[in-house]
Amino acid sequence: MTLIDNTIQFVKQQLENAEGGHDWFHMERVYKNAVLIAKEENCDAVVVQLGALLHDIADSKFHDGDETVGPRVARAFLESENVAEETIQHVIHIIENISFKGGNFEKKFNSIELDIVQDADRLDALGAIGIARTFNYGGFKNRTLYDPEIQPNLNMNKEEYKNSESPTLNHFYEKLLLLKDKMNTETGKKIALERHHYMEAFLSQFYAEWNGEK
Repeated sequence: MTLIDNTIQFVKQQLENAEGGHDWFHMERVYKNAVLIAKEENCDAVVVQLGALLHDIADSKFHDGDETVGPRVARAFLESENVAEETIQHVIHIIENISFKGGNFEKKFNSIELDIVQDADRLDALGAIGIARTFNYGGFKNRTLYDPEIQPNLNMNKEEYKNSESPTLNHFYEKLLLLKDKMNTETGKKIALERHHYMEAFLSQFYAEWNGEK
């Protein structure tokens, strides 16, 4: 079996009981998105694939906010596969810098491979899948669907974003609708725009139903 095959098997095992929006199927979609975007970019395809498959291997949201767990788990696996240290470090940098974190997080590392995996991950937060994941996670955290009295907070810092308990619909304004303007690659931007329009149509329908207009 190849390194990528082994990585897929490892991720499936690690995320067997994960929350529905951050499970193996999320990783698989991000992987497919990343491979698609990488075709149009001059990049290290192996780093892109490994970064996509391992980017959420231990999401801090499910480990008491500990952002060191994911990189540690990824490094231990890659070392067990005798992956070159340079490649390991690059994948770790992707894991450490990919997250949205309220949109106010300055990346401490830059590479086309990170740009690709970040776009691929952000695409999975958009469109029909993005809507489904948002409400799935809101239900997982027992959050209110929508409360007209609680306005979205567009100026949260990293800690406020991580600890927010606002209604699920606010997440569209606090993250999802902002993503199309934060894409890195031309392919990512094109796909994101289409999915963005889909979400806008959903919100329009949601408010019409909420207010008894349709």
